[in-house]
Amino acid sequence: MKPDPIRPTDDAARALARALLDAMRHASLGSIEPETGLPLVTRIAVQADRDGAPLALLSGLAAHSRALAADPRAGLLIAAEPGKGDAMTHARLSLMGRAAPAGDDPERRARWLARDPRAQVYFDLPDFRFWRIEPVAGLLNAGFGQAYRLGAADMLKPPAE
Repeated sequence: MKPDPIRPTDDAARALARALLDAMRHASLGSIEPETGLPLVTRIAVQADRDGAPLALLSGLAAHSRALAADPRAGLLIAAEPGKGDAMTHARLSLMGRAAPAGDDPERRARWLARDPRAQVYFDLPDFRFWRIEPVAGLLNAGFGQAYRLGAADMLKPPAE
């Protein structure tokens, strides 16, 4: 029997997952296309919400928005900014969760614009809104031979932060 390649989740893995979520600006979103039932993968604009959960700014006209409205199951691939060397050694987080429209409160909008001022044009369009992806589970690859299973609490900021 081969040994389990998944390491026990530790504080370093939790810190790396939270850092990836905090730094993210884009991610690959996986959703279920409602007409075919097949996976749909798109690249989206995403940032961390107050508690670290992914918050996406999506157009209601996009196929992924219609897919999430029909089936809230979502997957995100969040990767560290590309660096030098073998891309397979760079940290990445596969997050599995459930998506739902999120409120567009002034604080959330201000936080988004502070990190991406060019997004103002999207806020002025009537079909754009926030979607929050509530983490359920995750798989963190911290580099070669460094894989971890994560729960929602491992990825979200502790309440005191």
